[in-house]
Amino acid sequence: MSVTDKYRIVIGLEVHAQLLTASKIFSAEPSSFGASPNTQVGVITLAHPGTLPKLNKRAFELAIKMGLACNSEVSRTNIFDRKNYFYPDLPKGYQITQDRTPVCKGGFVTIKTKEGGEQSVTLNRIHLEEDAGKSIHTEGSDTWIDLNRAGVALIEIVTEPCMSTAEEASAFVAEVRKLVRYLEICDGNMEEGSLRCDANVSIMLKDATVFGKKVEIKNMNSIRNVQRAIIVEVARQIELAERGEVILSETRTYDADKNKTFSMREKEELNDYRYFPDPDLSPVVVTDEWLMQIRETMPALPRELYQKFTSEYALSEYDASVLTDSKDIALYTEAVCRHTKNYKAVANWMMGPVKSWLNEQQKTADQFPIQPPSLATVIDLIDQGKLNFTAASQRLFPAILKSPQASVENIVAELGLANAADQNSILPIIEEVIIAFPEEVKQYKKGKGALIGMFMGEVMKRSHGKADPKTTKELLVSKLKEL
Repeated sequence: MSVTDKYRIVIGLEVHAQLLTASKIFSAEPSSFGASPNTQVGVITLAHPGTLPKLNKRAFELAIKMGLACNSEVSRTNIFDRKNYFYPDLPKGYQITQDRTPVCKGGFVTIKTKEGGEQSVTLNRIHLEEDAGKSIHTEGSDTWIDLNRAGVALIEIVTEPCMSTAEEASAFVAEVRKLVRYLEICDGNMEEGSLRCDANVSIMLKDATVFGKKVEIKNMNSIRNVQRAIIVEVARQIELAERGEVILSETRTYDADKNKTFSMREKEELNDYRYFPDPDLSPVVVTDEWLMQIRETMPALPRELYQKFTSEYALSEYDASVLTDSKDIALYTEAVCRHTKNYKAVANWMMGPVKSWLNEQQKTADQFPIQPPSLATVIDLIDQGKLNFTAASQRLFPAILKSPQASVENIVAELGLANAADQNSILPIIEEVIIAFPEEVKQYKKGKGALIGMFMGEVMKRSHGKADPKTTKELLVSKLKEL
């Protein structure tokens, strides 16, 4: 038994998602990313005397959407609290958040891992709060403060300590990112800080009944780094335990370049934030009517589309997983499938030519110029034997991209791409090829069957891609047998 087998790993996550609102959660200050430092902060975020916060209704509705997607219970009466602590990038000296009445309670997110298969990660809560500013540490000893982010609307998705591997943790973050993008409540860009993750990690002996000391790893900015940071932190804790040293309850940061965690500060056994209801904000009551209105705006979620793709469209789990990874691809795929029954061909086109073009052009599927019915027409023409895939992907596809409003059939006719499927048009070309390659014919007759591919390629080239592959192969094999 290895040393690591002695221990049980316990992981809980806190994922912060900035909500896609035009203004901040308690003021009309803009909340866009990338503005010059300290140009999007005003008197309300700075809590100047005489100023009063006002809740952004849109932010509240987006938080409820996330809760509905995570099977959570929506709190009907919500109170905002002041969480008192001082940091240089929290100008008020307190943060407006939700302590006793999170907007969403409980719930779960379903994840899938190679090792554990499908499982549910239990949520403790989803609550609303305002973001703090950003501290920028220079190479020297200076720290610069940018308060543009202060007051931006956030939800914090808090799990129970129910995960036991780094793979599960990274899968959870990936699923949350997918959900917020499908719901269009957050752009999910971890590199810009609009989605951030803190991990609470501890170890305990397999037969222990009490959790070990919790270490919090702060602000990891990629899914890969979440996984890497947890792996190295678990290894560090096990090494300390094996040496008989004390594991401190502390906050640590992860250095991706060094692949190590470093101590930031020790944590108190119980943080005294002196929560109390914010006297400037009234309670928010969620009525049945309001909740129903929000439910009606819920889009199809990735899991629902995945199940549709695997059951109704009979696609493989792999295909369905790739196609539902992003909302724009999933919806475009679904739209094409409304116009053709060859769902597997749709998947192949989406994961092949379409995705290649999107990647090259750095565009999303909702910006793709070819309309779903046109792509479905291409697929049906191939199925009917009027077109082959090579001609369709290499010549027709680029032509439709240049003239997306034109009729697909007209473009096929203009380019002369229709299959020459009849024997009378293909046989002369086959005979031409056989005459041109006598040595290869001899080798084929001696048992080198793989040469059929070379003959096929020559026929396709000389027919300018019009020869039907199936008919061509049948005729080639028959003709070669006669020799």
